[in-house]
Amino acid sequence: MSSDPLIDSLTAALDARPDDLPLRLHLAGLLLDGGRGAEAIAHVGQALARDPGNAQAQALMQRALGAPVPDPSPPSAQRPAPDGPPAQRPAPDGPPAQRPAPDGPPADDPLAAYAQELADVVPPRFAPAGDEPEPVRGEADRVYDVESSSVRLADVGGMSAVKERLELAFLGPLRNPELRRMYGKSLRGGLMLYGPPGCGKTFLARAVAGEMGAKFLSLSIVDVLDMWVGNSERNLHELFQAARRNAPCVLFLDEIDALGHKRSQVSSSSMRTLGNQLLAELDGMEGDNEGVFVLAATNTPWDVDPALRRPGRLDRMVLVLPPDADARAAILEYHLRERPIANIDLRRVVAATEDFSGADLAHLCETAAEFAMADSVRTGEVRMIEQRDLERALKEVRPSTRPWLSTARNVAMFANEGGVYDDLVGYLKRRKLL
Repeated sequence: MSSDPLIDSLTAALDARPDDLPLRLHLAGLLLDGGRGAEAIAHVGQALARDPGNAQAQALMQRALGAPVPDPSPPSAQRPAPDGPPAQRPAPDGPPAQRPAPDGPPADDPLAAYAQELADVVPPRFAPAGDEPEPVRGEADRVYDVESSSVRLADVGGMSAVKERLELAFLGPLRNPELRRMYGKSLRGGLMLYGPPGCGKTFLARAVAGEMGAKFLSLSIVDVLDMWVGNSERNLHELFQAARRNAPCVLFLDEIDALGHKRSQVSSSSMRTLGNQLLAELDGMEGDNEGVFVLAATNTPWDVDPALRRPGRLDRMVLVLPPDADARAAILEYHLRERPIANIDLRRVVAATEDFSGADLAHLCETAAEFAMADSVRTGEVRMIEQRDLERALKEVRPSTRPWLSTARNVAMFANEGGVYDDLVGYLKRRKLL
């Protein structure tokens, strides 16, 4: 999308004065004139949230919802054919113009025709012949993204017990270097977060990195596996090396059950070798892990190799549960804060969303917004997101954590050797699920 200097200047001015409604509405009008309807609707929605009766905002919203969608056809559609006149855009009531392509794709295949047009505009580029890839030049060229997180623990709703455990394991020793040296506490360690999907384990890991002022490096199975023998182990080593070079660094191992599955249940020799390499990296045998904080996340800790939970590796396990009532209220407020809302009974919604994960709550707000927007389009009158929209969304959105809780109940009853899942047992008993 091309940039308009006037729109860019107004956007910068609006960032400094977000409550200036005339400025926001003027910017929305320019965005509509420029065919940027989605951005205009976002600005008009914020204006209506501040002043629901604003006639100019309502008129702009109706204009945006009823505006025609710009023609997404590429510019090459108007390029002249090699030996003929330029192709003309068809009239509104006429048949679509056919692009002459004697050796190209069929005229009734729009995707193939569009691909051919792109090939005309941007010729294909081929890698140079040879068996060896181009050498890596400096850290900037590496494929592993080492990030700086701006999220803090205060941005995480609820999870007081999890935050206390993280403070004890990582954050406290980092903030108090003298005490750390006196007590002999190392700036290395590992912790496994487990619980139902969508409850904020990845977000929590980013918050730990932001709280520490450390770098953040996320690792998943797709970053490691390779079809060639030995390359997967080398990729895993390079990821750990990147974390060591950027210490202090939070290395987040997502879906650790896929990378470190129980070796007794793995039939592939290459996956067993990869698991052994992971154990060696966690032990620091291939390098010094001082300043590298390993956070792992999984939905199925019972599938993780027990060797990974040995002291010195991922020796602490923290249960990340579905948000409680206070956390659900905070999450709902977060996802509704930029949307036009009116007459919403938040306590009633919170009471109706027990067992909802954070992802479920985000989906609930998105669904309610879809209902309100569809009603506005149908009636031609813009209205707010109301309690009725959320209640209608509650009939469609179901908590995704209940299947996990059913599986966890069986594990707590029959596979809690050594009290590994005592936290889970206590939670299920409090919920009267055990």
